[in-house]
Amino acid sequence: MITTLLTSDPIDVATFAQVVQSPDFGAVVTFSGNVRNNDGGKVVRTLIYEIHPSAEQVLRDIVTEVANDPELGSVAVAHRYGEIPIGESAFVVAVSAAHRGPALATCSLLVEEVKARLPIWKHQLFADGTDEWVNSA
Repeated sequence: MITTLLTSDPIDVATFAQVVQSPDFGAVVTFSGNVRNNDGGKVVRTLIYEIHPSAEQVLRDIVTEVANDPELGSVAVAHRYGEIPIGESAFVVAVSAAHRGPALATCSLLVEEVKARLPIWKHQLFADGTDEWVNSA
């Protein structure tokens, strides 16, 4: 089973871990990319993600492509957009598999592929009054 979500609402990593859990699979791996209060030596005051209209389909395509492995159970990936408070999850991945190897490898690959291919842009507003746009999550 594949679950993808783009949302402006908070994402709870524990909820996504439950989505992929099953008695058939012994490994559940999660990743949570949280908004931090600093970047490049500057204090981050606010972080806003902007998404392209194609982002939902692109996310689904990425997850479907990467999760095409018979050793996997379920995969769930979510990314937030809009303003996200410091400390909250912006990006969550959860993967289940019979064994840890495929679950760990798939989780890592999903993180890298989503960061490389999802049409989403990060706008950081710094405490010193400057700002920065970053091409990807």
